[in-house]
Amino acid sequence: MATYILGHSNPDSDSIIGAISLSYLKNQLGEECIPTRQGDIAPETEFILNKFGGTLPELKTSYAGENVYLVDFSDIAQAPKDIKEATILGIVDHHKLGDLTTDTPLECWIRPIGCTNTIIKEMYDAYKIEIPKDIAGMMMCAILSDTVIFKSPTCTKVDTKAVKELAEICGIEDYKALAIEMFIAKSQVEGASARNLNTRDYKEFDMNGTKVGIGQLEMVDISVLDNRIDELFADMQKMKEEGGLHTIAILLTDIMKEGSRLLTLSDDATKVENAFKIQLENNQAWLEGVLSRKKQVIPFLQPQF
Repeated sequence: MATYILGHSNPDSDSIIGAISLSYLKNQLGEECIPTRQGDIAPETEFILNKFGGTLPELKTSYAGENVYLVDFSDIAQAPKDIKEATILGIVDHHKLGDLTTDTPLECWIRPIGCTNTIIKEMYDAYKIEIPKDIAGMMMCAILSDTVIFKSPTCTKVDTKAVKELAEICGIEDYKALAIEMFIAKSQVEGASARNLNTRDYKEFDMNGTKVGIGQLEMVDISVLDNRIDELFADMQKMKEEGGLHTIAILLTDIMKEGSRLLTLSDDATKVENAFKIQLENNQAWLEGVLSRKKQVIPFLQPQF
């Protein structure tokens, strides 16, 4: 019986590449594993797969009765709807521990570092399994993406060391130049709908019984969206109603200016203002230095609930 490896809903590069890289490792260890995804990929992930000849994991939304490994998440809100009917064999993640529980013991690799693929790199090292060039290149890009080319406060020395070692394996000398190419691909918005932009990296969280949705769009230059802000807000209102959310927030993150433009709609906007010690103007604010949802947004917003 094959085991499926999956990342969170609305998958980003870390969750897609994590499913690929962990599947290869597990197969080398004698476990039959298949990488899967819960949703469509973003332009950045497509760029990475094309660059290194990666195969897009199969789309799978139901896992009842299956054995699974989870990468890059451990929250029910980001899992398949029938995850409680699956057997979770393990979790590899770099976020806070979520609310998923298991009936049997499981393998857990959870580390407070910049990227899940860094942890998977450590797993390869621990098991002394050689990483193929194509997978090394994809893992390198996933780490550069999640750490915003080492600018994110989540980035650690473990992440930078992993990138340098993976770059050597895949033969990329100027990995930072490649990362800029990747972020330019990620910044492509022409022809994209407001829903596509709002959900490219979007997660819902249960904050003490209150539903909160937070999305992040990392770009080389967020000013290209200046004339689409009203459109983004209109779609955010629909998402808020459809999801029964108390609060929805979209971070337009400018990796060059190293900060984020916050767009938010909330039943109680003072919670958002208190979390970041800001004054919203037209439901917006600039968050200087904020690059990480995981470290600079969630830990401050959740206590408000």
